[in-house]
Order: sequence, then C-alpha cells, then structure tokens
Amino acid sequence: MQKYYIGADIGGTTIKMAVITEQGSIHDKWEIPTNHEDNGERIPEEITVSLKEKLPQLNIRMSQVLGLGAGAPGFVDTEMGFVYQTVNIGWKDFDLAKILNKKTGLPIFVDNDANLAALGEKWKGSGEDADNLIAVTLGTGVGGGIVANGTVINGANGTGGEIGHITVIPSGGASCNCGKTGCLETIASATGIVRLAKEAIKRNPDSILSNYFSPDDPLTAKEVFDAAAEGDKEAKEVLAYVTDILGMTIANLAIACNPSKIVIGGGVSKAGEKLLIPLRETFDKYALPRTSEACEFAIAELGNDAGVIGGAFLVKQNI
Repeated sequence: MQKYYIGADIGGTTIKMAVITEQGSIHDKWEIPTNHEDNGERIPEEITVSLKEKLPQLNIRMSQVLGLGAGAPGFVDTEMGFVYQTVNIGWKDFDLAKILNKKTGLPIFVDNDANLAALGEKWKGSGEDADNLIAVTLGTGVGGGIVANGTVINGANGTGGEIGHITVIPSGGASCNCGKTGCLETIASATGIVRLAKEAIKRNPDSILSNYFSPDDPLTAKEVFDAAAEGDKEAKEVLAYVTDILGMTIANLAIACNPSKIVIGGGVSKAGEKLLIPLRETFDKYALPRTSEACEFAIAELGNDAGVIGGAFLVKQNI
C-alpha cells in the first residue's frame, strides 16, 4: 500500500499544503488562508479540517499517512515541536506539534520554515542530496538554513541558521525587524537593495535608476538589476556592494561548516547569473581556497514547493 507524507508550510498569508510520496514527488498540493484571529490559535484546527477534506478526494486514508512536517516562520524547538514566537502570525510559546498531533492523530514534526526550504532543496532540488549545504533565501527578508552532515542546524534554542540576522554593519546600520541594526537582511534582501538604490538616486537624480522610480510606481530589486544591465553607474555600485557583503557573509559561514553546495533562492535569485557570477567572485575572494574548491553555487529549483517537500523530508528523517 502506498504511503505518503504531508508537508505544511505555514506563512503569514497562506498555508501551503501537499501530499508527497515516499519518493519525494508531490501527489497533490493546495493552499488555505492563514487565519490570524485569536493570535493564530485556529490554524491547527483549520489545517486538520483541510487535510480531512482533501485526503478522501484523493482516495487516501489517514492510515496511509506516515506523518506531517510543518514549517513555521519563527523560532522553533524542533525536539518538542514548540514554537517560541512567530511575529507575522501571532504565536508565542505555542505547542504546535502537540496540538496538531491531538487533532490529526499523526506524528508531527516542526521546524523553522527556512530550514525546511533548505531540506527540500537538499532532497529534491538543486542541493542534489548534499550532506553539507547552505541555503540562502533572498526575498522581502533574508532567510536561510544550514545542513551539516545531513542534519539541519537548529542550535540550542532554535535560532541556528538565522543567516539574515548576522551583523554585517557593526555601527550605523539600518534598523532590522528583529530589533537589531546592520543585519544582512538590511542589505541583501529585496527591501535592502531597494533602500540602497533610493539612497543612490538621491545622490544622483540623473541616473537611469531614477527613471524606474516614482511615488506611483515603487522601485523593485529587479529594476535595480535592469538598470545595472543598462550600464547605470549607481545601480552597478549598489549591486557590487550587496554582492560583496553577501559573498563575504556566505564565505565566513562556509569556512565554519565547509559545504559542498550553496543554494540561493527567493525573488532576488530570479536575477540568475547576474547575481550568481559576481556573488561567486566575492565568495572566492573571502573564502579559504580549500573551502572554495569544495563548493558549488546553484539557484534554488523548487520555488514555493521547497517548504512542503522539506516538511516531508523532516518526517522521513524522523520516523
């Protein structure tokens, strides 16, 4: 009898869910809205209801499900499946695994959503099943996960792998949502790139960058890459600064954990080789030569499916 895993990627707007085979292929996937009422307390019930509605439609019995792996956007005690805090959902000291287990009857495993994306890319994406991998997600913020010797690093209290909150500007840096200043997220995220580009426009209003910006048409990170491709000096300087900071940060991480794969995902990664080539150059500048020799860069392949596939892999690892 065919067995399945369930992956659930819990985000601030939607919860992505999928039924995944033991071999790692998506049998079916769907989304439900994230309910923020009562500080997100209804979410486990709504995941359960959705699952119990969907499985009969797929002719799958609950007894065929080996477990559910869930990703939460916050700090997680992975041994207990306990979520300490999720700013964009409202959970604080929330016993997600226990509640979901009680409602579904399934074995439940929980980790940070970025860690699950890293596991997904490792298992079925561009990580190519590497046992030592760094995954960096460049979106509105900067997320990440580190896999060492086949296991994702969580740390003593769930903050391992929080790459976006490494301090890269020791003093005078921009404020970050985490409460610190000068975090990598303030530089290398889409938001950070746009902030730096707007500062460049103020310095030179005649730049090509300024043609992309108006109060009615907000600037995007993609447009900064487009302006750089057109030869705009300010855009090129912004991206050179971003890739230098990002490349140095990843190089320092790589010296610590010696990965064979570095996977770059998120919306900014859609720049492809325009991002990857200069990033690799700066990485090589800062990394130990032997560390660099062992390491391959790749753009993430799984997109929005990385989290649910990572959730399935989390179950696979633990049952």
